[in-house]
This record gives sequence, structure tokens and C-alpha cells, in this order.
Amino acid sequence: MEADTKSAPLDVEQEQLSTRNYVEDMVASIVGMENSDICSPGRITHFHHSPDHCKIAFDAINKMRHNIQMTDITLKVGDVSIHAHRIVLASTSPYFYAMFNGDMSERLSREVVLHEVDVMALQLLVDYSYTGGILITEDNVQVLLPASSLLQIVTVREACCEFLMGQLHPSNCLGIRSFADAHGCKELHSKSHKYALQNFQEVMSTEEFLLLPFGEVEELISNNQLNIASEEKVFLAVLNWVKHCIADRVQYIAKLLSHVRLPLMSRDFLMTTVDTEVLVRDSAECKELLLEAMKYHLLPEQRSLLISERTCHRRPEGIEHYVFAIGGGSLFAIHSECEVYNPRSDRWFPISPMICKRSRSGVTGLGRMLYVVGGYDGATDLASAESYNPQTNSWTSITSMGTKRSCLGICSFDGLVYACGGYDGASCLSSLERYDPLTGVWSSCPAMNTRRRYCRVAVVENCIYALGGYDSTNYQASVERLDPREGKWTGMPSMSSRRSSCGVASVDGLLYCIGGNDGTMCMASGERFDTRRNSWEPIAPMHSRRSTHEVVNCGGVLVALGGNDGSSSLNSVELYDINLNKWTIVASMMTRRSSVGASILECFNLELAVASSQVMPRNMVLS
Repeated sequence: MEADTKSAPLDVEQEQLSTRNYVEDMVASIVGMENSDICSPGRITHFHHSPDHCKIAFDAINKMRHNIQMTDITLKVGDVSIHAHRIVLASTSPYFYAMFNGDMSERLSREVVLHEVDVMALQLLVDYSYTGGILITEDNVQVLLPASSLLQIVTVREACCEFLMGQLHPSNCLGIRSFADAHGCKELHSKSHKYALQNFQEVMSTEEFLLLPFGEVEELISNNQLNIASEEKVFLAVLNWVKHCIADRVQYIAKLLSHVRLPLMSRDFLMTTVDTEVLVRDSAECKELLLEAMKYHLLPEQRSLLISERTCHRRPEGIEHYVFAIGGGSLFAIHSECEVYNPRSDRWFPISPMICKRSRSGVTGLGRMLYVVGGYDGATDLASAESYNPQTNSWTSITSMGTKRSCLGICSFDGLVYACGGYDGASCLSSLERYDPLTGVWSSCPAMNTRRRYCRVAVVENCIYALGGYDSTNYQASVERLDPREGKWTGMPSMSSRRSSCGVASVDGLLYCIGGNDGTMCMASGERFDTRRNSWEPIAPMHSRRSTHEVVNCGGVLVALGGNDGSSSLNSVELYDINLNKWTIVASMMTRRSSVGASILECFNLELAVASSQVMPRNMVLS
């Protein structure tokens, strides 16, 4: 007879659970008899329990199955017959429990014909019903999972999913995702989909990706959690997929390209690759997208007005904040060595050193890259600059500034890096220039009203603030603000103390200035500026006096690191809790660093990237 392949009703599972609970309660009551009222004074009792009883009993029942003794059901799949005991099958599988206890004709039949079940998988699951063990392999998991789903043997189904999760690889994750979707394995589907997003750069080169239907390609490349080194990779993935079957897929090029963040690509790539691509040139919609990207490149002053999903960097799941400590000096040494702090583990670890030794440099994060500008190498002030890619743990030289600058202020805003003030080896500077990573070009901006060496800058509510510093004569308490849209510097209320080489950061509309040198000593004090009230107020002092240090905003917590206390370079680090107005000492840096550069950068799996780059050749791909 033919079996009904529908799932067992929920009330059958509830009935099994109730029966199981009843049996467990009975056993518990028997085991506890020695402590009950039945064991009255003077009555001798002894309860014996054999822990191996179930195993011995089931081994015997299994032996009887193999000898076809007392079996009362035969499962037939094609020409293969599998003998078993109804009660054993029903105790493991809600599917069989419903079959043998419901109104189905199989209840009284001694033979059941099963369809759409792999015979090898069925044999393994019947064995599992008797032994409680099953060996899952690459060869049987694809038949075992659907069979265990059909028979509702949940433990085996879950074990199959766990096995497949452990086998995820860029070459098979899309196939596993499709398999999980077909069999309703939600967790496996979610994990394999997440794996595909996090390893997209390898996935996009696989045969599985090229064979995906349009809807699944769109789902991947439109996802904000896609983990890629650059949007250029996504564009190439789209082209490769369309060209794999161009006659059928050319209709999708504009729709897919609308999910590629063209404004974030380099101008060279836009001009030499995107603009010259025939598929783009032949589509009016694609040309509109290219025009939008070029407008974003050509009008940096208006980028804040051009913000859209295509101008925002993707945020892969698992991306975290890290604090980078770059270069600096101690005693007579200038460092090229760098290190990174993970606030979740309270641990520092080294990364690749810079190309140049630098102290008194400017450091800022922008997008997924870290930029280091100017500084002093022990012999001369520098105009050179370099960028750090955390995905490859490597440094690359970028266009030099128009002016040598050490002791400068630096910040990033609207996709641009601003370098402010500093010292060129002869005089203090008031000039300002900005760097556009998309074009690789530095351009001049309106100069500050005051020359500032060892000044610090930060962005608050779309304006750039320059604080303190030294003008070759006086230590400064003055503050000025630039609105890039207006192109004009405006004086702001001065700080309560003169502060050169202080630490500056902004949090939630508040501007914090901490430590520094007032011309007589290094300071531990700090203050903050409320832009709404247009006034300064004091905050709790740090544990250590610091100047030439850095302060960064790490997820709403201020991190003060390194610097000089007036007598020696520091490697100590402390955190400021804004709500508690309290500083806490945390793990020290590995190296003492005065005149240090520091910044926050969001990174994905940085420890793994750093470890991989140190043990593998540069041209190898991590699988």
C-alpha cells in the first residue's frame, strides 16, 4: 500500500510528548521510592536500576530485526524490503507513529510501500531508530536530509544541517542555500546566505554564481551587508553574470546596475571600464546611473546633497570598530610600526608597518580605508601620504599634499580628507587642503583665520572645528569653525584653557577637547563644547597628563591613547564614559608613542585578515 507523505498532525507529536513525560515521571517516582512514605520504619527495601538496560534491550531488539524475528512491518522501496518493528519506528518517527495509530489503511497492513524516499537513506534511518547513531557523510547527506524531513526525525535532520554548515565554502554555499530552501531548513538557509554575502569576492567567481537566476543575483548584490573590497568587484560580477548568457540576460543589466554603488568607484574605473562597456553604453538607464556617479565625483561640495543608497558604503554583518595607533615616537626613535586595539577583547595587536616612518602625522578613517598624511620622519617634515587597507593588511602610497605638514589637524567629511594647519619646517600654517580618494587629487580650501601648529580638528553637525594649537608665539585657546558649503571660517567661543597638541573628538553634537599643553605643563583636564548652548563646560580629568596624544570616539566612548606626560612617552590608554563622567584605564599599547596618530575604522574580521596576510603569500586567496 502507498504511504501518505504528509507530515504528522501536531496533536500526534503532543500525544507522544505527553506519553514520554508520563513515563519519565513514573521512572522518577520509582527511583525516589526509598525516600517516600512507602519506606516506613522497619520495612527493608532495595531498588535496583541497570543503566545499560536500554542499550542491552535495544541491541537485542535490533538483533531480532536482522534475524526477522517478531518483526511486524515491512517497508518497501522499489525492489528492496526492510523489516522492522512498528513500535520502534513509531517511537522515533512521528510520521510512522501517525501511520500506525491513525485511520490510514497502513495501520493494519504488514507491508508499506514508500515513494520518493531514497532506499539508502531509509535504511540508515531505520538503523538509527534501533541504535541512536548515524554516520553522515558528503555522499549521503543530500538524500539523508530530505528523508529525515519526511519521516520527521528531527535530530537527524538537524545533524544533517549542522554537517552542511561545516562544509560551507565559496564554491558550494549557493548550492547549499538552494538545497536548504527546497527542504525548509531555515537556519541552514540563513547561514549559507550569510556565508555567501561575507565571502562574495570568492563566490562571484564560481560556476554556481553564474548559474543563478536573476532574482537571486539581485538579492545578493542589492544587500547592504555584502562584503566586498570595492564596488568595482560588484560591477564585474554583474557583467560576468550577464555575459554568461547574454541573449537572455541583457534585459537585466540596468536593473542590476542600479544596485551597484557607482559613485563609490574610482574615477579611473568609471572612465576606463564602466563608460567603455558596450552593455552600459547601449542602455539609457545605465547611462543615467553613470551620469549620477560622475556628478558625485565632479561636485564634492554638494555630496551631502547627493546622498542616496548608492553613495553609502555597505555594512557587512560582523563589522566592528577598531582603534588604530599609527607611528609616533619614543626617546630618539620614530616609528613606522602600527598597532590596533579591539575594545571587545581589550587587546592590542600589530599590523603591517607604514611605508615611511612618521610622527606628528595626521590619521583619519574614511569608508573602509585608513589615511595617514604628512608628519615628520626624523629628518624632514613630510608632504607624502599613504593609505591602509585592512582587508589586505597593506599600505599604499597616495598623492602627496601640496604642502609639507607635520603637527597638523585632520578629519574626514563627506567623502573627503581635510588636512589643516601644521608646520612645514619653517613656519606655522593656517592653510587647508582636502583630498578626494575617488579622484586621487588634493585641492586648496579657505585658510583658517589663525596659524595653528599642533592644532586638532573634528566634525560636528556638518562643520569642521579647529581647536587650540601654537602659532609660533602663543599657545591657543581659540576655536574656529568652517562650514564647507559656505567656504568660510567663523570664530567660536574660546576654551577655558590654552591647549596645544590636545586630543579632540565629537560625540552626539558635543565637541570634546582633552589634555594638551598650555605652555607651562602637560594637562589631564578636559572640557566639552555644546553647540546648542554655544558654551564650554569642564569634564573629569584623565588619570594621566597627556600632550601629543590622540582621542577618538569609539562607539560613543572616548579613547585617549599615548602621548607624553612631560617627562616620557606613554603607552597607557584610558576610556571615558560620557554618561558616568569617568575615565577607566584599559590595556596599554605594545609600544610607547608620543606624537601618535590615531583613528577609528570599521573592519570586518580584522584579526583574521592580519593573521592571513602574515602566513600566506600576497597572491593567495583564503578559502
